[in-house]
Amino acid sequence: MAATTTEQIFDIVTDDTGADPDLPHPAQEAEPGSFLRHVASLSASKIADGLIDPKLVLSWLLTHLGAGAFWTGLLVPVREAGALLPQLFTTPFITRARIRKWFWAGGAFVQGISAAGIAIAALTLEGWLAGAVIVGLLAVLALARSVCSASYKDILGKTVGKSRRGTATGFASSAAALGVIVFAIVLMSGIGDRYVLVEGAILLAAGLWVLAALVFATMDEAPSDENAAANGLAQFSLLRDRPQLARFIIVRSLLVGTALAPPYLVMLQPDGAFGQLGALVLASAVASLLSSYVWGRLSDRSSRRVLQLAGLAGGAVLAAMVVLALTGIATVTGVIPVVLFGLMIAYHGVRQGRSTHLVDMAGPEDRASYTALSNTIVGLVLLVAGAGFAAIAAFSVPLVIGLFAAMCFGAAIIATGLDEVQHG
Repeated sequence: MAATTTEQIFDIVTDDTGADPDLPHPAQEAEPGSFLRHVASLSASKIADGLIDPKLVLSWLLTHLGAGAFWTGLLVPVREAGALLPQLFTTPFITRARIRKWFWAGGAFVQGISAAGIAIAALTLEGWLAGAVIVGLLAVLALARSVCSASYKDILGKTVGKSRRGTATGFASSAAALGVIVFAIVLMSGIGDRYVLVEGAILLAAGLWVLAALVFATMDEAPSDENAAANGLAQFSLLRDRPQLARFIIVRSLLVGTALAPPYLVMLQPDGAFGQLGALVLASAVASLLSSYVWGRLSDRSSRRVLQLAGLAGGAVLAAMVVLALTGIATVTGVIPVVLFGLMIAYHGVRQGRSTHLVDMAGPEDRASYTALSNTIVGLVLLVAGAGFAAIAAFSVPLVIGLFAAMCFGAAIIATGLDEVQHG
């Protein structure tokens, strides 16, 4: 009965149950259960991400604890760089293992322990010491996340058919958005002390990561070859040998504006981020709920087209934001959350499109290397671009937003040269 129910849910969600010939026969038989395990573990992990968001939640927490601008300013760079940059060097270790689900499960478990440590530090420390300890724990969390990221796409490609991978990740993103929406509504309602709510959210995030680890550990994964990836810096040769990979990384790098722009939108608010914390969290979560599953389904048909559409949408929203800023309309209450909503729809299109395109573009022996190289380069781009745009913002925030818009439009143009990997 359980197996029949699993298959029925799988049929309803995917609407596409044809066997993928690229999957081994045992993986084809186990796919319904594997698909639902991906959805369950990713949903729990993504809810945890939303509850402990460094851009809003942890920034508010460190401000509340009096940690100072230095430690608060380190949150986003530490989180983003720590999650991306190490992958080029951790991937060779992952690809030597025949069963790789333990890397994702272990990484999720460490994220849960780190989040619990952040909650404890917030309860027992204050001032700069609280900032130092929380940023340090966030660095550990980010490193653990990098292991999850470096291993996940390879596991997804081994356990879920090509035409259903975007659906799995998109469904999980939409399901997770419901949890974050509830959190945002509670923040906006004024029920309870906000510090207590944030502490509770971080502890809940810790539990969800541990739960995700336990679910993922039950994945039925077929053994892999042990020599699938080159070591460390040698993987940069892929940029010369695989022009489609190089083009994909350029497109993805230009689309980082959809991730970097939100703090600059907040700068345009007279009352800053914290006056509308709940509204901003709600706008982001609702955008994810409404768009992630749709973007995932579209990605299974053409991830190239999704990257184009997301680039055009992001460019249009950011260009409109420049006009609103220059005309003074951006200062009207509620305008920034609405613009953030539109931008986050584009952002989730970028996330779904890039993930599905990379998995479907790479063969089984290349997925881990493609993922690690792409993430490492994009991590470097985020660091350099983040610093550069921050310097430009000292002169003009609308100019920075305009540059992000131009990058998105450029990405849409360059993406026309990507292959239709779903039909190869």
